[in-house]
Amino acid sequence: MSHFDALASKIQNKTAVSGIVGLGYVGLPLAVEFARAGLPVLGFDITQGKVDTLNRGESYIQDVPTPVLEPHVKTGKLSATTDFSRISEVDTINICVPTPLRKTKDPDMSFVVSATEQIAKYLHPGMLIILESTTYPGTTDELLLPMLEKSGLQCGVDFFLCFSPERVDPGNPNFQTYNIPKVVGGITPACTELGRQFYAQSLETVVPVSSTSVAEMVKLLENTFRMINIGMVNELALMCDRMGINVWEVIEAAATKPFGFMPFYPGPGLGGHCIPIDPFYLSWKTRQAGIEARFIELAGYINGQMPHFVVDKIQGALNEHCKAVKGSSVHILGVAYKKNIDDVRESPALDIIHLLRERGASVTYSDPYVTDLRHEGQDLETMDADEGCRAADCVVIVTDHKDFSYADVLAQSKLVVDTRNALKGLQSEKIVRL
Repeated sequence: MSHFDALASKIQNKTAVSGIVGLGYVGLPLAVEFARAGLPVLGFDITQGKVDTLNRGESYIQDVPTPVLEPHVKTGKLSATTDFSRISEVDTINICVPTPLRKTKDPDMSFVVSATEQIAKYLHPGMLIILESTTYPGTTDELLLPMLEKSGLQCGVDFFLCFSPERVDPGNPNFQTYNIPKVVGGITPACTELGRQFYAQSLETVVPVSSTSVAEMVKLLENTFRMINIGMVNELALMCDRMGINVWEVIEAAATKPFGFMPFYPGPGLGGHCIPIDPFYLSWKTRQAGIEARFIELAGYINGQMPHFVVDKIQGALNEHCKAVKGSSVHILGVAYKKNIDDVRESPALDIIHLLRERGASVTYSDPYVTDLRHEGQDLETMDADEGCRAADCVVIVTDHKDFSYADVLAQSKLVVDTRNALKGLQSEKIVRL
């Protein structure tokens, strides 16, 4: 029996041991879906605390509640380890590690390289490896494949290699790992087919594509599309502000057109692990080919200026109330990068806080999902929302969590800068809108 047939049989009868490297926002939800489908799962992470917490059946990821995780740990379907030699025990392995940008905006592939080095040590015939970490087109073929083939095993015959972009949307109640269509592309058709069969065991829809590069480009198109359109509407917000036009009303009216228009909304800046970062993988890669990614660079610049624009709005609002930023107390409502989640990665709130402090403001915050925030080496003071609104010279709505009572926010505040249109329908001279 060929290695392809042997692994396909294990996948179909759900005896294939599934490994996952990186047990964060992508890896842990995926591990739970595999376990729910009946596949034995072994997670790998370098952080002992995460591994210990998971092996107790406790979750540290908002989208994976402990009551959902715990039964799979108790039945032995899901466990975790820091011992990477146990890669030798798995039949499939998904790489779900971070791929940040360096300060020079070129990809930092060190986590992917480190994970692949560990897999290469324990690579064995009949193994399926799938990279899920967002990256530039060509990574799987140019970086992972040579590292794995050093073993002497042949891809597509002895082992199988795919790319499948993660599409996690934290806090989305309608679309989670199991019902978000899963794109997968392999180095060879046999790789793609095994990847398709593997994901089909636990996820509703699998979308096979012709190559790893196509699969890599899919993710970058998705997030570049969003980033550029947000940049466009942020620029529109700057124009409307200068002309005294309510940009939110403009977008709401434009959205009544039943064709040819898709609403995007301005905000205080981009946040999260994807949209502020992923398009620059494409920009970096196209520079290698001698192509300038002008839309990406321009949208990145505009989006990056939004925290500065917000702080200028705060300064102007305080000036209208005969106060300087320096010495004023500013209370931030919401520091997560988007509403109803606890993730502060790349949050524009962090830039706004930095800029306010730089101008001499005293800054506090409220966030029902983020109870501790260390910013620039200091713990930022957190307060009850009602108390914070009453005490501050200016309140800034940065993240529009559903938990905030916006009528109360307006009633209790002296001045409110609303960057998310959270006070829509409310009228007051105290409101300054983006």
